[in-house]
Amino acid sequence: MKYKVSVDVSVVYECLSSFMIYVTKKWTDNLDIGPSFMQDLDQRLPEEVKSKLNEARDWPFLDFDVLYALIMLRDPHMDDQPAAFLDWLDSTPVDELYSRLITYMPVLSRDELERVIDTYPALMRLWYHHYFQEAEHEYRLLLEEDAQEKNILLNKMEPESLVEYATGGVILDNLPVTSVILFPGVHFRPINTYCFYENLLLIQYPVDVPEDNEDDPPMVLLRMTDALAHPERLRLLRFVAHEPKTVGEIGKHLALSDERLLHHLVILRAAGLLRSHVDTTDENGRFSLRPDGAAELQMFLESYMRLT
Repeated sequence: MKYKVSVDVSVVYECLSSFMIYVTKKWTDNLDIGPSFMQDLDQRLPEEVKSKLNEARDWPFLDFDVLYALIMLRDPHMDDQPAAFLDWLDSTPVDELYSRLITYMPVLSRDELERVIDTYPALMRLWYHHYFQEAEHEYRLLLEEDAQEKNILLNKMEPESLVEYATGGVILDNLPVTSVILFPGVHFRPINTYCFYENLLLIQYPVDVPEDNEDDPPMVLLRMTDALAHPERLRLLRFVAHEPKTVGEIGKHLALSDERLLHHLVILRAAGLLRSHVDTTDENGRFSLRPDGAAELQMFLESYMRLT
C-alpha cells in the first residue's frame, strides 16, 4: 500500500522520549547515552523526585502511545514548549482530547485517557524542571535543523526512500497505513521507535549529536566499525545479502541463541548496515543487507581520515 510521508518536529517529543527512557528503565544498554544516563540522573535527582517518577515504571506501556499521539495532535498555534503542551492538556476538556484521539486509537476508552491526563502532566513537569529544561535549547536546534533537511528531501525522494534514509534502513512492507509521520529524536539514538495507530504510523528516527572534539571519531563511524569487528555479524550480513530472511532463518543458519542473535541484530541495525522489514504479517520481521551501508562506511571513514 502506498503511503504519504510527512515530517513533524517538536521538542515536546524529545521531552517525552527522555522521560520514557528514565521511568521505564529500558533500552539503555542499546542506546548511545548508555547506562550512565540512569546512573547520573539517580545521583542528581532529589529522592522525592525519583520516588514520584518511579511511580510510572509499571503503568501501562500503551500510555506512551497516547502521549505521543497527543503531541502529534497538539494545538498548532501554541508555543513549542513542554510547559505549553502540558498546560494545554490540563486546560482542554477530556472529551475534546478524546474526540481528537479516537480516530487514531479507536480501542482507547475515555476513562483510560482521563487517567493518563490526570497522572502524567505532573510527573512530566517534574522531569522538565529537574532534567530537560537545562538542555532544551540545544535539543531544539538539533531537531529543527535535521527536520529542515528531511522536509527538503520530501520533494526530492520517493516516500519509501525517505523513510529508509531517515531511519537508517526501515522498510515498510504491507502495512495498512496511508500516512507515515517521521519525527527526529536524540535520546533514543541510534534506534527507531514506532507508534502504530489506525491508518497511521509514527516513527521516531535518530539524530546524531556532533562530537565535542573534532579529533574524536564520530559515533556513527564507531558503530559501523564495531559492528563489523565480529565474525558472527559478518556472517549474518553475508547470509541476508541477497534476500530478506526471517529471524528464525538467520538463527538456524548461524546456530545462534535467540538472545545472541538479537544482540547482533540490534548492533547491525544501529550501525545502518541492516534493513529492517516491518510487516504486520510477520511478528518478528525480516532483515536484509542495507546496500547504502558500505558506501556510508567509506564516506565517514574518508571524511574522518581527511581523505576527501
